[in-house]
Amino acid sequence: MYLQHFGLREPPFALTPDTSYFLNRAGYQDALNVLLVALRSGEGFVKVVGEVGTGKTILCRKLVNSLGDEFVSAYIHNPFLDPLSLLKAIADDLQISLDGVEGNHELLKRIDTRLLELNGAGKHVVVCMDEVQAMPVETLEALRLLTNLETEKRKLLQVVLFGQPELDGVLESPSVRQLRQRITFSYRLLPMNRTGLDAYIGHRLQVAGYEGPPLFSRRALERVFSASNGIPRLINILSHKAMMVAFGKGAKQVAAGDVRAAVDDTLRGQTTNLSGWRVAWFRLRWLFASVVLVVSTLVGAGLTGGISGVIGGP
Repeated sequence: MYLQHFGLREPPFALTPDTSYFLNRAGYQDALNVLLVALRSGEGFVKVVGEVGTGKTILCRKLVNSLGDEFVSAYIHNPFLDPLSLLKAIADDLQISLDGVEGNHELLKRIDTRLLELNGAGKHVVVCMDEVQAMPVETLEALRLLTNLETEKRKLLQVVLFGQPELDGVLESPSVRQLRQRITFSYRLLPMNRTGLDAYIGHRLQVAGYEGPPLFSRRALERVFSASNGIPRLINILSHKAMMVAFGKGAKQVAAGDVRAAVDDTLRGQTTNLSGWRVAWFRLRWLFASVVLVVSTLVGAGLTGGISGVIGGP
């Protein structure tokens, strides 16, 4: 709707994990570097955790695109798999025929044969798994057993686990303690700080084709940061809506009021995307503002004598 108005080639704040928008700075580049070092050194298990909307999926896809020709990768995005379904999904990504396969044993033999074949060709095999905190414990154990496949020199299969912080709790279970002990590298994705948010919004606008003066005013950026708490997914939602508001007014710059309208709309329609304490804060803020307005009106009319008890006075 607003592309031509702001001189953009494409929407800058789409929620799809497009790796061309990957921010090559701060915690995201650090996380990518940790993953690349771990995989190139042959580590078996690597773990990345982060809150909802912090960019785990785009990091995963960026990792796969950065591995190089010496790696063969499989990407498992559905965590709700039983052990056999997991093995089939990995086999499919590794181009293993499933014809005539009956049960786990036969499938494991084919996966082992394929891994040895790839190893002989000088390839490293990496399985990237998303939303692992929701994966059944028995499936995690099947994954651990799969990584037992190895030569005298190195593991035939490496695994990167991506999940929400609840994954740490899952891994504390005694039934998966052997898997936990095999995790040699871990990284936690944190929300962006104020400087990171400025860079993030500017980077996405630049990739989308924007070439003009700052599109978001300083106060607008402050409001986006305050409302999003530095969570990239919420930054995208609020920035997109604020640009729609500015476009509707015919303005060439997003103002603080435009972001406020975007926040109000998000609170009405997508409160589940904001933490409970932040929703409560915004509601309390508006309630307080309403009380102040009423009190000011009554003061102006000389009618405050009977309301002190209502607002907490003596």
